[in-house]
Amino acid sequence: MTIISAPAGFGKTTLISEWVSVCERPVAWLSLDEGDNDPVRFLTYLITALQTIVPNIGAGVLRMLQSTQSPPIETVLTILLNEIATIPDNFIFVLDDYHVIEDKAVGNALTFLLEHLPPQMHLVITTREDPNLPLARLRVRDQLTELRVADLRFTSSEVAEFLNKAMGLNLSAENISALEARTEGWIAGLQLAAISMQGHASRDASSFIKSFTGTHHFVLDYLVEEVLQQQTESVQNFLLCTSILSRMCAPLCDAVLLDSSTRGQETLEYLERANLFIMALDNERSWYRYHHLFGSLLLQRQGQSLTPEEIAKYHIRASEWYEKNGDAAEAFRHAIAARDFSRSARLTEKYWQGMNESFQSAEWLGWAKQLPEELIRTRPVLCTQIAWAFMDASEVESSESRLRDAERCLEDPSDKMIIVDEEQFRILPARIAFARAYNAQTQRNFPDTVKYAKLVIKLAPTEEGYFLRAQATAILGGTYWANGDLDAACKSMSDWIDSSQKAGNFIFAIASGSGKADILTEQGHLREALRTYQQSLQLASAHESESQRVIAHHYLGLAMLYHEMGDDESSAQHFQKSLALGDQSTLRDWSYRRCLALARLRESEGDLDTVLDLLDEAKRLYVRSLIPNTRPVDAIKVRIYLKQGRLSNAQEWMREHELSINDELSYLHEFEHITLTRVLLAEYQSNHEERTILNALTLLKRLLKFAEDQKRMGSMLEILITTALAYHAQGNTSQAFASLERALYLAQPEGYFRIFVNVGEPMRSLLLDFSGSLEKQPRGKDHELRGYVDKLLSAFVQTNDIPQSNSNELLSQRELEVLRLIAQGLSNDEISQRLFLALDTVKGHNRRIYGKLQVQRRTEAIIRARELGLL
Repeated sequence: MTIISAPAGFGKTTLISEWVSVCERPVAWLSLDEGDNDPVRFLTYLITALQTIVPNIGAGVLRMLQSTQSPPIETVLTILLNEIATIPDNFIFVLDDYHVIEDKAVGNALTFLLEHLPPQMHLVITTREDPNLPLARLRVRDQLTELRVADLRFTSSEVAEFLNKAMGLNLSAENISALEARTEGWIAGLQLAAISMQGHASRDASSFIKSFTGTHHFVLDYLVEEVLQQQTESVQNFLLCTSILSRMCAPLCDAVLLDSSTRGQETLEYLERANLFIMALDNERSWYRYHHLFGSLLLQRQGQSLTPEEIAKYHIRASEWYEKNGDAAEAFRHAIAARDFSRSARLTEKYWQGMNESFQSAEWLGWAKQLPEELIRTRPVLCTQIAWAFMDASEVESSESRLRDAERCLEDPSDKMIIVDEEQFRILPARIAFARAYNAQTQRNFPDTVKYAKLVIKLAPTEEGYFLRAQATAILGGTYWANGDLDAACKSMSDWIDSSQKAGNFIFAIASGSGKADILTEQGHLREALRTYQQSLQLASAHESESQRVIAHHYLGLAMLYHEMGDDESSAQHFQKSLALGDQSTLRDWSYRRCLALARLRESEGDLDTVLDLLDEAKRLYVRSLIPNTRPVDAIKVRIYLKQGRLSNAQEWMREHELSINDELSYLHEFEHITLTRVLLAEYQSNHEERTILNALTLLKRLLKFAEDQKRMGSMLEILITTALAYHAQGNTSQAFASLERALYLAQPEGYFRIFVNVGEPMRSLLLDFSGSLEKQPRGKDHELRGYVDKLLSAFVQTNDIPQSNSNELLSQRELEVLRLIAQGLSNDEISQRLFLALDTVKGHNRRIYGKLQVQRRTEAIIRARELGLL
């Protein structure tokens, strides 16, 4: 990185402009202003600048940023950096006037970029003050070039060349030296002085230079007066009137001045030629801005020369021009500067919907906060819009306060009440109800959420209220889902998809298909979830241009369903497709879902350390949405800890979350409670305290009844599996087999596979024993179940590389396992923990092994087994 840091007027931008013109590298340039103190806007302009050298780079990221559900900034930056890394040639990126950036989030984004910058990208920053970036670290790494005041200050020879050659003055060496001393090589002061001296006789130069003293503020005041006084009256008027503009083009200037004798384009070109501190913002010379220092001085002069009423008139004209040309922010800025609060309020109301739907509610709320309180309360639509903005910001109390203001207007209308848009006014009661529903859900007040969401559906007008009803339906679905009423949640989601399709809102219909499939998966209906994903993708193929940014979820969902069903080839194909589309996704939970999916795949491969890393990343990326978080990352990590034998980590989680077998049950905490039973099971394996396993079984019975009552087969399946494992560890074989058999009958039609296999050794042990019990039954009975069990066991053999017996079946598969552990020197307790078996069960296996081998003790058993080729 190169940083050029110096006060205003030291030629930072000019220096870089000269350098990049001869450096023979591609250059992207971004000139910053105060409006760029927003991460989304900053990154949008950064990508747009990059596209000047690499067309279409970051196109997918731009769509993500413009989405109503943009993902976390670091996710966006990671995708962008990966694209930048593909640029073949070295290039330069200039951030000009970085000192205007005060927003911490923008600074964090740039720091992240710096820390991961691809080697072919060289960043150049011009600024008036050192930015809050890791400069010290870059210095230590020798990755920073710095230019400061001492480097930019003009030397004596440069001052002479500038004044006499560039500015056409004929000054003596003595006068040049004096002026250099007065300005200390400050180019802006030199330029202002030179402009003031142009046209003066050389004999007047000495006296002028002698009077050129004082602080910068006084000197600049004097020079501006000198510069202005040497301009024609029309140019002076143009400078003063247009100083209110942060940037300007000819049509805008014409609209502000309304003076046919002063043509905006001609005047702007003259100012540029005359070096009157105006800078072109584009190559076409369409947009300009004044040098920041010069602009501020013009504003000071304007305040001395014009009345507040005259200044307000220019602001109103600028506001009208910006409104007509679609620049909402500038239209509002000038209206509020004119203190025309009525116009400001009208603009605020007008632009709310577009900004709300493009995820700019925070910026819009900043506008609304500048309006007088008494004016806001006379506008019920504006009150409700402000309530929505606070709702988006999760400021429930402020939101509710504005909703009450709106309701007072509706309940007791007066002549002072102002209605700008009749359509917005008609839908107002439904909007108020929706905000109440959303706020209630934020506070997990699900009864109120349902009540107000249903009220929205009832109140919203038939035509203009469609989108609002769709949102309310989505909230209802999320609430039903959170409460475990998955049938109602699925119906609600289906209704929303149907109504979206009928209204031509295909993007919502397609995106919502993924949510419906999620519900079906949690219900245990894997095959129906597959069909739902496939139907959504068929709809997406018919609307390809709209759908590409939302279907990565669908391919990821298909990949994980196929993985669960044991179809690894189909899973891999769909997973790769999802990754290819993921960069385009505008759904903000994409990165979180991707991490969870990768963790699940790595778990199946046995790479548990990587799983924990991925889960930590998923936790960092989690964003709250209407989809309830039914499987918290911390609980998933506990199950990995148990696989690693890290019982103490799992117990710490249990204590931190204050989980108990007597807790009130809820679907939102069901996964955590099932995980709690697995921790208790592991404790029992360690301490063999009967109370521990009884506590686990008591909670499992309650959980099973709760899931059965709500007909949630997915939950029932997991609870039954855990129950079977608990009974098996306890040595209660009949109960273990009964729970396992019921789980197998539920799972087989849907093609479940990984839910058994990923449990690991405890499940393999249980299935082996269960398979032995099936062999004792008549051959024709439960033929399909036998095949299902064999399929699962073959996966364990493949996964764990467990050799089959190579003898004459003297010992069973389980007895061979115990024998191998005996040969490794493990005690009965250690074998019990390794195989997740009750201690008495292990001792029973020992007795049978000794009997079959006709030995009395361990050492004899090992010798005899080796003689028989069993070891």
